[in-house]
Amino acid sequence: MAFIDFNTIVSNAWESYDSSRELVHIEDISAKVSTNHVYRMILSDKSIIVAKLSYFGSYDHFVEDHTIINSLSNNLPDPFEHVLSRSLMKGNELFVYRHKVDPLDVWVVFYRPIKIRHRLHRRLDDSEIIKFGNQMAHFHKACDKVRHTLPPSSKTLMVDIDDLLNYLKTEEGTFEHHMYRNLIEDQAELFKENFIRLEADKLERIPVFVDWNIGNFSVTKSFRLFSRWDYDWFRVSSRMLDFYFFSRVVSDIGDRTLFTYNADIMMHERFKLFLSSYHRINPLTEQEILFLKESYRFFLLTYVVKYGRFFFHELFANKLQKETFETHLPKLDKGFDPTQLLTILHS
Repeated sequence: MAFIDFNTIVSNAWESYDSSRELVHIEDISAKVSTNHVYRMILSDKSIIVAKLSYFGSYDHFVEDHTIINSLSNNLPDPFEHVLSRSLMKGNELFVYRHKVDPLDVWVVFYRPIKIRHRLHRRLDDSEIIKFGNQMAHFHKACDKVRHTLPPSSKTLMVDIDDLLNYLKTEEGTFEHHMYRNLIEDQAELFKENFIRLEADKLERIPVFVDWNIGNFSVTKSFRLFSRWDYDWFRVSSRMLDFYFFSRVVSDIGDRTLFTYNADIMMHERFKLFLSSYHRINPLTEQEILFLKESYRFFLLTYVVKYGRFFFHELFANKLQKETFETHLPKLDKGFDPTQLLTILHS
């Protein structure tokens, strides 16, 4: 979709939002490994607004997600009341601009800029892993505390997996994944079977952001979570969807520009140290630990396979999908045993 004039769409969105304040400059600040579009806008009064533009998935889900995030940003208690950016409202509703001219369907939402403190080191030491586990446990507790005050979320894990299976039956889906269609279908059905076996529908659903790489959040000098941005993978689901990326943050190799989505880092002692720290503050259950493998399988099937061509530029998407098809999914059930993590429940 490179032919789209995104700047004009953003300009039109601002004109629709508030034509009384002139937009004088637009700067693309999107992550270079992703196809998502984020813009820094400077108005005539020198104020700054951030615009997020998207064109994949469902418009209704886009509006629903950002409505929930905005409510969450207002409702989170101390010390997290300023962690999330607030979206701009028009009247008493979240403002979302829709550019729908066949075959295009593009959506824009505006955010207030969010302040950033310190990024985590690429490789954390043991004391920092403990602090990180402590802080994520407190953040999850805060999200859980306000979950009943948020607008309803219609997305579920099973619906997403069924959408993937339906996509494989389309002409586009058949063309994109014809080499690995059987593998994808088998893994999707396995997820559904294990979801039912583990009674995962009974797991508590809270707001989760999934993509916790060190480029998406900042902390204070004391390691308190200070700000969190990039809400592309947001959903309301089991908190276990966050834990694979937690394992990446605390992994021995640390955060890297070139990466793969391997599962073995969830077996490392450093991740167990994180889990123990988290568990002391916000106790985990055996059911949740066992569901960790399925949350990882869901991540691969949904964010890498189903949406990979939207989240990553083609070169990255092809690489990550190839590794998923040829290594990560085939080896998952033999290579990752979550029962070995159950010891942290008694530590």
